[in-house]
Amino acid sequence: MDIAVLLFDGFDELDAVAPFEIFRNAEAFGAPFDTRLVTLDGADTVTASHGMRVGAEGALSAPGDVDLLLVPGGGWNSGRDVGVRAEYDRGAIPDAVAAHHDAGAVVASVCTGGMLLAKAGVLDGRPATTHGSALDDLRASDADVREERVVDDGDVLTAGGVTSGLDLALHVVAREAGADVADRVADEIEYDRRFEPYVAD
Repeated sequence: MDIAVLLFDGFDELDAVAPFEIFRNAEAFGAPFDTRLVTLDGADTVTASHGMRVGAEGALSAPGDVDLLLVPGGGWNSGRDVGVRAEYDRGAIPDAVAAHHDAGAVVASVCTGGMLLAKAGVLDGRPATTHGSALDDLRASDADVREERVVDDGDVLTAGGVTSGLDLALHVVAREAGADVADRVADEIEYDRRFEPYVAD
């Protein structure tokens, strides 16, 4: 399973790094994952919302070459010229999300990354969540908003606030590689899994 974690200037560090670490730990425990940090344009580094500079491994692959595309949040309410709000207005990331989803990829978001999925149209009529500060904005879209930590609607997954990315990633591991692998990863990072995802019928 080719997993791309899409970075952009102003993303929240934990939104991307926590799932990345979980997926890489799952790989070490036998999950058939190949996880990469990527950027839309192939930039070598990006600066996250709290100032961490993060190296990317290249550009996002073409639609059809990614099995799971994960989009972090960060900066929806910051008023800055970087982050989710800026990317929402630019439109390039939502366009890429739509193209990858149309090509058969599972798309996932953490925190306000859900607003980029909403702009892409992939949440229309579907259950979804985002950070509490953006729930009203998500309600203004065509999403069926659920105040849950993780929402699994098959080929679209969304998570709430920052730390919910841990739960989303562990849910993906359990879904794609089995509960035993997810349990081993949770033990490795000493994370107490106390939340059940909302799984749509």
